[in-house]
Amino acid sequence: MKFSSSELNEFESKGQYIDFRGNSIFYRVIGTGENIFLLHGYPFNSYDWSLVIPILSKEKRVVILDFLGMGFSDKPQNYRYTFEEYSDIVNEVAKHLGIVEADILAHDLAVSVVQEMLASPEKNKFKIRSIAFMNGGLFSDVYKPRLIQKLLSQTPNSIGKFLSKMMSRKSVEKSLHSLFGANTQPNLSLLNIFWEVLNYKNGKSIAYLIGRMVFEKVHYQKRWIDAMLNTKIPFCYICGPADPNSGRHMANRFIKIFPKNPVYFLSEMLGHWPQLESPHEVISMYYQFQIYLKGLNETRK
Repeated sequence: MKFSSSELNEFESKGQYIDFRGNSIFYRVIGTGENIFLLHGYPFNSYDWSLVIPILSKEKRVVILDFLGMGFSDKPQNYRYTFEEYSDIVNEVAKHLGIVEADILAHDLAVSVVQEMLASPEKNKFKIRSIAFMNGGLFSDVYKPRLIQKLLSQTPNSIGKFLSKMMSRKSVEKSLHSLFGANTQPNLSLLNIFWEVLNYKNGKSIAYLIGRMVFEKVHYQKRWIDAMLNTKIPFCYICGPADPNSGRHMANRFIKIFPKNPVYFLSEMLGHWPQLESPHEVISMYYQFQIYLKGLNETRK
């Protein structure tokens, strides 16, 4: 057994791996029907979707993957992680699975990966039918990073490397508690899983490297927003309002820039990980978006 958690062992054992430029990338396919990518954020992995998958996979072919440097995928040291490469990973998995078209539900860091995909349509190996962004830093000027993020990733590499190595479970849990809703705090089992995922393949030691991507968004911002303004792919924002990083303030900016695109507010007390805090509510809002899309398609006919 790779992990002390039976849930984590079972989750990983049902997946597979592909080679991506010499590194191993974890992916998994669940269910049948129309394809939907569930893309995870920083700093954990696709297990973040574990409570949503059983519901969605009853009607859809759910595709999940772990980005390089996170989760079950390889975690190369002294490596420059980029949004361009992450978007290439999504496309490589799609190509490997023969996916022609798919919807996307993206959380946290993955919203920026999808923004990069929108800004580089010529690189995409499949048609993106629709996108649901959820609790992610779409706009860097209103994103509110946590102190631990700043210390890890806005300092020289030597300091970030040292802090990543020294980062304790207590400090990680403190950060997590601040991001979850007051009434939907992670239990001990989930905290154990988070800690194992973070440490797997020495992942904690490179947390600062992936964290740097968060602060590099400012250089992509104009290009990404222009791509969103010009794309014909329908998209929405699903929001856990109590998220201090990318909650109601991010949704309000979304409304200001994209007034014609739908925003779905979850319960007021839900935080940064809605798919773990209230999976049924996330599914309900996502299906509302699907109903909206059907109406949109009827209007276009």
